[in-house]
Amino acid sequence: MLLAIVGICSPALGGQNPDKQGSATIQGTVCDAQNRPLANATVLLEPQNQAQKLVSRTDSEGHYRFDVVPAGTYTLRANALNFREEKEGPIVIKDKENRSIVLHLSAGLDDGVGKNGPASLEFSDEPKFTVAGVTDPTNLGGHGSDVVLRTKEALAKDTASLNHAEPDRTVAANDSGDTADLHARRADLAESEGRPLEALAEYQRAAEMEPSESHLFAWGAELLLHRAFEPAIEVFTKGRGLYPGSVRLLLGLSVATYSRGLNDQANHLFLEASDLDPKDPTPYLFLGRLQESEKVEPPGWTERLKRFVSLHPENALAHYYYAVSLAKQSGQHQANAAAIETELHRAIELDPHLGSAYLQLGILYSGRKEFPEAIDAFQKAIEVTALPDEAHYRLAQVYRQTGEAEKARKEIEIFNKVSQQKSEAAERERHEIQQFVYRLKDQSAPSSTTGSKPH
Repeated sequence: MLLAIVGICSPALGGQNPDKQGSATIQGTVCDAQNRPLANATVLLEPQNQAQKLVSRTDSEGHYRFDVVPAGTYTLRANALNFREEKEGPIVIKDKENRSIVLHLSAGLDDGVGKNGPASLEFSDEPKFTVAGVTDPTNLGGHGSDVVLRTKEALAKDTASLNHAEPDRTVAANDSGDTADLHARRADLAESEGRPLEALAEYQRAAEMEPSESHLFAWGAELLLHRAFEPAIEVFTKGRGLYPGSVRLLLGLSVATYSRGLNDQANHLFLEASDLDPKDPTPYLFLGRLQESEKVEPPGWTERLKRFVSLHPENALAHYYYAVSLAKQSGQHQANAAAIETELHRAIELDPHLGSAYLQLGILYSGRKEFPEAIDAFQKAIEVTALPDEAHYRLAQVYRQTGEAEKARKEIEIFNKVSQQKSEAAERERHEIQQFVYRLKDQSAPSSTTGSKPH
């Protein structure tokens, strides 16, 4: 019997050749307490030097594998739904080493959760915040540039949309009893009818009764949507601890952290989200949206967006976002100009109405002083883009450089008009989403969040 157990939980080492450049291989199996292999468990290999962690998932026999592992000191972690996280480390890995490690997970969840799993979980402590009301979002105060503010708002809406991608949860007339799902349905209804405080109370009640991944996400997303960033961070952190394999919980935490102004920490979380399930396009789309507020591409982003293109070559936004990342990374140096142009043309091929791709193509051409091509690209961007203020402005700059002063003047007039319309539209949207007024229980005085005081 012992030999049979070893055979299940110790994959054979034969035929595992180390990387010929000297890197090591780490492999093994994730099992439960009874030595039964666990499929689809998440395994993370974290280097001690804070470099990018590696992520793998176990196959149907519980096997995982990391190839081309540089020599160094690591911590190995494994987690699976309804099991406690297990870690081993520090592990010192040498060049050309082939290491096999078996991890055993015990039933239940960390963070004070009992062995019966999330359905019976009660929060061991109350939230560290209280939400007292709502206020006019025009009192937000300084948030940096308008681009940064709009990016935060867009990411919050994108996060909230991940909640409403759930199956329809309409409240039926004969609904009765007091269940978590009923509170979630009531919350959806209240939010759709413009009653955010009622929606928040219902989402919170659902999560407290049954802290499933979906209920915790809905609670955190509602807080984030109404700019309660610190409470949202608390809820998403709680959810991430319970469900480390949830991409959307990690994305919610990433957006809340970025909205709070903790950019370096947020950048790392976004990368981690894209690595958690590399085939999921959602984290890459969030990265691409975030590029709008970044003047310089943070480390690791270009590699992730390149992977997005390789995994989803049919996605126009994958090619567009990768082109933008290359442009920011290289400053559009000649070495990358051809690759940028190729990616933009491919994006337009896949989506002829992608105005942002035409805009970037115009910027590329104008930088190379290819003015006829730039004018054509900017004009196409104007045709297919709602409120294309930047395209009008850049087209005016090209006309000035070509000596067409009257055309330049007209484009600037249109630019001013469209910019005003765009600002007014943004203000109307902000009025539609009221801001929660909240207080952190462990703070005796209000603290500001990126220039505003939501307490």
